Amino acid sequence: MRRIAPLGLRTRLIAAFLLVAAISAVSTAALTYRQARTAILTQSQDTAVATLRDQLEGTGTTLPLAQKSLQSQVTELGKRGKPHAWTVYGEYGDLRATSNPGGPATSPLISGKLRKQITVNPHAAFQRVQVAGGPFLVVGVPSVFTRQGLSQPTGAVFYAVMPLVTEEQTIDLMVDAARTGALPGLAIALVPALLAARSVLRPVRDLRTAARRMGRGRLDTRIEVRGADELAGLAETFNETARALERSVEDLQQAEARARRFAADVSHELRTPLAGMLAVTEVLDEDAEQLDPDTAKALRLISAETGKLAVLVEDLMEISRFDARAAGLNLDDVDLTEAVRMTLERRHWGEDQVATDLPAGIRARLDPRRFDVVLANLVGNALRHGGAPVRITARTHPHPDGERLTVEVADSGPGIAPEALPHIFDRFYKADVARTRSAGSGLGLAITLENVRLHGGSVRAANGASGGAVFTVEMPLEARA
Repeated sequence: MRRIAPLGLRTRLIAAFLLVAAISAVSTAALTYRQARTAILTQSQDTAVATLRDQLEGTGTTLPLAQKSLQSQVTELGKRGKPHAWTVYGEYGDLRATSNPGGPATSPLISGKLRKQITVNPHAAFQRVQVAGGPFLVVGVPSVFTRQGLSQPTGAVFYAVMPLVTEEQTIDLMVDAARTGALPGLAIALVPALLAARSVLRPVRDLRTAARRMGRGRLDTRIEVRGADELAGLAETFNETARALERSVEDLQQAEARARRFAADVSHELRTPLAGMLAVTEVLDEDAEQLDPDTAKALRLISAETGKLAVLVEDLMEISRFDARAAGLNLDDVDLTEAVRMTLERRHWGEDQVATDLPAGIRARLDPRRFDVVLANLVGNALRHGGAPVRITARTHPHPDGERLTVEVADSGPGIAPEALPHIFDRFYKADVARTRSAGSGLGLAITLENVRLHGGSVRAANGASGGAVFTVEMPLEARA
């Protein structure tokens, strides 16, 4: 299913502004049309009712009313139509007359409802009728005579049928004018919509740009505060947050720098006395057989712990160089099989402990010393915390960025606990919290990770399908310094 891209904030603001403008224009036009239509029709019907009533009062009705006199009165009334020409119909008992020569004596537009209204309201009644020919106004006024100050009906009723074509045309012109003026009105409303959207979106764009700059590490980024509205408050809040974040990051950087410097200084200061202690313990180890058992045991313990401390100091120095970004690569072309063999020989790991599966002829450009450290740390970790035999395999495979080398180190142990996998390369992390001491420094895998990254590669830990931990190193076959 194709996903429809969401509209931008600018488009939505302009659309909302125009929608409000359109609703306001339509509502105003509808109310104006309704009021104007009512006023026009009311004026026409009031004028027609008043005119017909005045003319009846002016002409008078003489009783008894014969057909001839009824026709004469209807004809006279038909000549005085106002506000438009009308057709007058007269009814008196069974007599019928019309001002339209040759026309029917009565009109189908005169409904029974209108006749009933006249009987209820002896003054006048009217009704607007819509037929195929257009709208018509039908006005009915009963004829009365006055005797001794009292008005009494004569029984004669006169109806005036007047077309409202002119009023309907006027109303239609109003509708056309409203419809014609709607589009220019919306076009004019587009200008303030654009201005309003710009005034709203400019602070938002500034905020987005500032957030991107902060994401790139520019913590000194600030937004210019304009005005005193909600957007200005948002800009001020952003600036306060940026200042607080900048101070926090500066404090953290300073603390981290002090910690790195402290570790480097301590490690450097410990190297000289440790070198002397190692030389002394080596001499004492040679004469340990001549000492009593307790003294020999204590001497060997001191010698072993001094060796561990020396390894820890060297590892701390190495980590300090990585943190200070002072570590570099001394690249050389090496034969992978020979490099692995040399690593195993230096540590005196025999074939009963480590098995290899290395295709012949793989040559790589890498730092031999750092690759030796990576391989030694992974194999040593597998032998200490996993189990023999450890298997080393190597393969090359194509990659869009160039051919890459993959080296796997798998042990025969119980594997790594799932909760420990995400932290296995953390510094001084111990998968077994009960194991407070170990033969290593606790920095071996962390140094391995940094050395692999220095080559432009990656290292990951997992559990094999048949058990045991598997560490996979992937790096370019030709590293770049």
